[in-house]
Amino acid sequence: MIPETLFQYFPNLSGIQRDQFRALEALYKDWNTKINVVSRKDIDELYLRHVLHSLGIAKVYEFQPGEQVLDVGTGGGFPGIPLAILFPDTQFTLVDAIGKKIRVVEEVVAGLELSNVSARQTRVEDLTESYDFIVSRAVAAMPTFVHWTRGRFKKRKGVQRPDGAILPPGILYLKGGDLSEELRSYPRAQIFPLSTYFKEPFFETKKVVYLPDPYSKKHKKAPQGRG
Repeated sequence: MIPETLFQYFPNLSGIQRDQFRALEALYKDWNTKINVVSRKDIDELYLRHVLHSLGIAKVYEFQPGEQVLDVGTGGGFPGIPLAILFPDTQFTLVDAIGKKIRVVEEVVAGLELSNVSARQTRVEDLTESYDFIVSRAVAAMPTFVHWTRGRFKKRKGVQRPDGAILPPGILYLKGGDLSEELRSYPRAQIFPLSTYFKEPFFETKKVVYLPDPYSKKHKKAPQGRG
């Protein structure tokens, strides 16, 4: 996949955003020769397996200006960096326990001149801040992830989007396969198949799971995604 294919799914990008997305491949290929954070197979499919996959979250929810988003177990910066490019007025905090991965994130962020991203070497359990949303790419089974992120959500009402949907603070999680057993304890969870939005075979089993703050009892219906 080339960046122009990605742009077909997100046609309203500015010139700066397009340049930033185009720059990702060279930045990651350069840093991957020094610090291996992306597999050889995946680095050759960076825009499909990492960039567009990360942006699947944006098909479920458009982050609002001023919202604060936490990316847990970001690895080399996914899904946080692609989302930060797409939503320049939203603040993203990317955390990972492995220092070399955070170093790559910091260098890529600097290379892209992203001012809305901070990267920290830490575990989510050690954080004290609260966030509007927490995003991640399948770093753990949902029960474990819910335990890690307990108490990290802001206590506020959901934001009403132009289409009328309201999304309270919660988890937006990229997962694949059969999730019925994993989500059995979370009746509020909603699953959005990425094959609804992206035509590539890679996305046939990929999904975004939205789970409102599991420890909050006040929720309204989540959005049904956007095209």
